[in-house]
Amino acid sequence: MKQGRRLTGVVFSDLGRGASFMGLDWVQRSLRKSLGFSPYPGTLNLRLETEQVIAAWREIQAQVPGIEIAARDPSHCQARCFPVEIEGKHRGAVLLPQVAGYPADKIEVVAPVRLKDELKLADGGRVTLEFMD
Repeated sequence: MKQGRRLTGVVFSDLGRGASFMGLDWVQRSLRKSLGFSPYPGTLNLRLETEQVIAAWREIQAQVPGIEIAARDPSHCQARCFPVEIEGKHRGAVLLPQVAGYPADKIEVVAPVRLKDELKLADGGRVTLEFMD
């Protein structure tokens, strides 16, 4: 692993838009094809707490090409996915919507399981992601 490829964020509840997007058939098909798994229809939201961690996330975005997910509907945005290992136990991906003004301190994680259940997480819990090359 290259230095700076591991980030820790804090779990928080958001608006629930990730679940509606993740539930779309074309999104499921695209992610299954690109990532090799069928994602749970929802995202785990993580907040990056410090400027140092936000800067590390920006560096990962600049260095790792990620996997492009093309929108099939003009009402939805494109996204990039970054494969990760979650807490050293589960594979998944960070889903980064390609929209103007997307918060720099927010990360949305997808996985084949509901991570809050599998990792027994609640808001305020910490999750470490290791980005895969």
